[in-house]
Amino acid sequence: MGELTRFDVAEWNGMSMVVVESDLLPPDPAIVVIPLLEDYPAVKHLNPVLSHGGRDLVLATRLIAAVRRSALRRSGSVADQGDLVTRAVDILMAGI
Repeated sequence: MGELTRFDVAEWNGMSMVVVESDLLPPDPAIVVIPLLEDYPAVKHLNPVLSHGGRDLVLATRLIAAVRRSALRRSGSVADQGDLVTRAVDILMAGI
């Protein structure tokens, strides 16, 4: 498996997830991700709709979690939509 970087999309057990952890952190067996779901109640700015693999998926920001890197398989990137992801995490953490 190649290295995962911020805004990469990775697959785990059939679920797509966006890596949100900074690339500047030292390596760890786990990495912080947010699931991408088809049917998730979207709150403006907290749950942006991201395009990946020809599908529109909702960033389920409140389901942020850490997953073992070794369990993930990279399937693409949403770096071009990174500002939406960063805003969602900022809203989750600071409420603004």
